[in-house]
Amino acid sequence: MNGQLNTRRKIKIGLLRVSCGLCAAFTCFLTLFLLIYVLAKGIPNLSWELLSTKPSYLSGTIGILPDILNTVYIIVATLVFVLPLGVGAAVYLTEYAKNKRIVAVIEYAAETLSGIPSIIYGLVGMLFFCQFLNMQTSLLAGALTLVIMNLPTVMRTTQESLKTVPQSYREGAFGLGAGKWRVIRTVVLPGCIDGVITGCILSVGRILGESAALLFTAGFAHALNGFFEGLGSAGATLTVSLYVYAKEQGEFGVAFAIAAILMILTLLVNLLAALVGRWFKRRQKL
Repeated sequence: MNGQLNTRRKIKIGLLRVSCGLCAAFTCFLTLFLLIYVLAKGIPNLSWELLSTKPSYLSGTIGILPDILNTVYIIVATLVFVLPLGVGAAVYLTEYAKNKRIVAVIEYAAETLSGIPSIIYGLVGMLFFCQFLNMQTSLLAGALTLVIMNLPTVMRTTQESLKTVPQSYREGAFGLGAGKWRVIRTVVLPGCIDGVITGCILSVGRILGESAALLFTAGFAHALNGFFEGLGSAGATLTVSLYVYAKEQGEFGVAFAIAAILMILTLLVNLLAALVGRWFKRRQKL
């Protein structure tokens, strides 16, 4: 009897291992297939002319330099707003807030915000920033919409990193006569800088891949502008341009070239996140 039970148990364990292995292999296959397919379709369409010029409807040339610059502008503008807000909220919830119910409500609200579809953010951003605040369709309106989208990510990653700082560090600084803010500024925040950087990198990855919210708020113009002038005017990021060239104009070669650029940027962002995490782990061990 025991022998039969052991045999059945071994068969179940073996089937479970095989099924888990197949799931992992299928996931890796999908990732590699998507990566290879996009790069194989996009890299042959990349050229210096495409990357360094703007579209010209008179000559019929296509360039994505304005889209690249608009992507950089909207990343910088979003991070300028979201990092102080996210880090400040995390510091308040972890170090200052004493009412646990308020903390729980804010954390629940942040988790709810992170699960809302991006198209809803775009609709709200269009009605509030573009129309109510009279910003019109602009990169600044799109950046402020992305601030709301990425605020929970920065806040939660920073908050979890703050919790990993040992309480003995705070007590030692208080014992030396340091005030609350001085302890946070000189002891706590330097000890959780890895969480801040992780949230920043994750936000950059989400900004690179966002299109639905920006279609409502930033528009899809391909004008070449400076930083401050570009923030006040409409502009298409790389993801929005991919949609326009593929869906509206039927330029699938250009669309795949942009997709290859976005894929490479996403890989670089993930690689940077891994390297930063390893560097901070080694630093903490030392």
